[in-house]
Amino acid sequence: MPGFEIFGEEERKEVNEVLETGVLFRYGFGPTRKGRFKAMTFEKELAERLGSGYAHLCSSGTAALSIALASCGIGAGDEVVVPPFTFIATIEAVLNAGAIPVFSEIDATLCLDPEAIKNVLTSKTKAVLPVHMCGAMADIERIKELCSREGLILIEDVCQSLGGSFRGKALGTFGSMGCFSFDYVKTITCGEGGAVITDDRGLYMKADAYSDHGHDHIGDDRGLEDHPILGTNYRISELNAAVGIAQLGKLDYILETQRRHKNTIKDAISGIPGVNFRNLPDEQGDSATFLSFLLPDEGRARLAVKELGKAGVDGCFYWYDNKWHYIRQWDHLKKMVSSARLPLEMYEDYPDYESIELPVSNSIMGRLISMQIKLSWTEEELDERITKITGALKQSS
Repeated sequence: MPGFEIFGEEERKEVNEVLETGVLFRYGFGPTRKGRFKAMTFEKELAERLGSGYAHLCSSGTAALSIALASCGIGAGDEVVVPPFTFIATIEAVLNAGAIPVFSEIDATLCLDPEAIKNVLTSKTKAVLPVHMCGAMADIERIKELCSREGLILIEDVCQSLGGSFRGKALGTFGSMGCFSFDYVKTITCGEGGAVITDDRGLYMKADAYSDHGHDHIGDDRGLEDHPILGTNYRISELNAAVGIAQLGKLDYILETQRRHKNTIKDAISGIPGVNFRNLPDEQGDSATFLSFLLPDEGRARLAVKELGKAGVDGCFYWYDNKWHYIRQWDHLKKMVSSARLPLEMYEDYPDYESIELPVSNSIMGRLISMQIKLSWTEEELDERITKITGALKQSS
């Protein structure tokens, strides 16, 4: 990852076809666009690739999350169980829906612990929103079983794990809806873009309308379309969708390359004392965007990060100190700092995010290091990287 490492003639061809028509808007202008509907094409190919009934493109992964929450009827006062390890957009989408994020512990999968979810359920819990972090899956079947048993809506955040699967079934197809991101640093990129998928036609129709001001997209005249629901603007442009079509065509190559590079590094460091890898419920379904491993304690992890930096190993993430992806550094959430009054502030009993206790997650995150897996490494660069990594980890042991 990311897909921009392999931009080529395929992306240029798709983009130029849009520019030749002059129609950058995804809807309408049929005669002018010469039959070229890039967003519709991408949606069809994405749904087929993932084995989903429907796919709808939108402007970002954040938009996809907001669309899924709205389509599933989640809003004012509803509690949504979320992990503390995710990109902050997951939490922003819940807040902006008027719902209440409720944090639950992660486990060695680096995703929501199915057992821990039970401890945070209340009469207000409406949905569970697991995030398939760093390229691989949560224990999604157990989470789905819990949701079915408790009557909860399951929405999957797959923004970091396109191409991942569990026992041959694509991530994002276990819940009512799955959400994807195609931003600049994702497995495949549109520059900016996202998508929701579902097997439920009713949810798809809501998503399709909600992301375009409630338009039902029936008929040939946009000005005469009905508006069955209120919505907003989360549309993707034809230019972004065009890039995505070319990138999706490269997904098999991307996954094969990532998996090969990751396994090479993983094999090289597997014998180093104290190195333990994240739990993968299905190793074959790992999209391999990151190699994530845990060290015996926080001190050892911090020393390893320092030694890796000294050795010139780039793309190493110590998420425990990261200000984007772990709750420990989300001061703006803890203090509820927003330029607008959030609906959550109107509720008398919303969680005190400043005093939230997540000891299991803290223990895991304090010991965790993730290494980004790149597509562009040559064999020589990979060998050199392994030499640096093994030397740094042994130096810190």
